[in-house]
Amino acid sequence: MKDLVSSWVESSARSTLSRLHQQIGVAGLAAAAALPGLSAVFDQHSAAVRDILAAGVEGSAAVAGVVLLAGYTRGLLDEAKAKGWTFRAPADLTAWNSSDWLTARLVGVCSLAATMDEQRTRPTGNG
Repeated sequence: MKDLVSSWVESSARSTLSRLHQQIGVAGLAAAAALPGLSAVFDQHSAAVRDILAAGVEGSAAVAGVVLLAGYTRGLLDEAKAKGWTFRAPADLTAWNSSDWLTARLVGVCSLAATMDEQRTRPTGNG
């Protein structure tokens, strides 16, 4: 039963991150690919989130990284919603350079999630 619950929780987390990727990640990461300075900003946000999850969550070793990442993301979005924040995709490529902190953080989350998926699906070479 524990494996079933863990699988459901991980699936739900992946759904959350997939929705975020469609809503903001696709456009934000495309902008970052075209604007190297923006890429650096998003990379810094990814690294900060990775560090927060690795060092700042008690008992995190027992929880799948994708679950921690989705939980962090939900917390950000809940706080943003409470403060009245709504995401509006920048109208053009260069407008991404003036993205607010939360937009940059969420694109960083999308980048980190993609990295986690790449590591998860990479062959181990053991077989």
